[in-house]
Amino acid sequence: MIDQRRRKVLAGLGALALVGSAAATPEEMAAAIKAFTGGTAPKQGRVTLDVATLVDNGNTVPVAVRVDSPMTAADHVAAIAIFNERNPETGVAVFTLGPRAGKAEVSTRIRMATSQKLVALARMSDGSCWMHSADVVVALAACIEGEA
Repeated sequence: MIDQRRRKVLAGLGALALVGSAAATPEEMAAAIKAFTGGTAPKQGRVTLDVATLVDNGNTVPVAVRVDSPMTAADHVAAIAIFNERNPETGVAVFTLGPRAGKAEVSTRIRMATSQKLVALARMSDGSCWMHSADVVVALAACIEGEA
């Protein structure tokens, strides 16, 4: 009897540890971006974030990021990152590239908890950072199953 109660309590504590906050905040996204850029203020331009502005289903949202770069040893994209402001985690993905990548272009599918802003950043080999953002409206949210 005691073992069963103990198991239920431990299982409950484990579930609480996994839940965390339901959604990140714009402030948390800004902090994550600052960590990625190393404090360098990102500039607008060079980055193109390709995502639909209206998404029917947040469970699988196609996202592509392209960066205008010659991708030479002297001038190339070192990393591309995607951030969002209202999912449980602000960091969606980080892709590491080098001059041998040929072109600075990545794509993936993400889950979106609700309508929110996405931000794509590129960190260049010279330390500069570039960005592009997009507001996305989600008709059917993801990431929040079971919440009231």
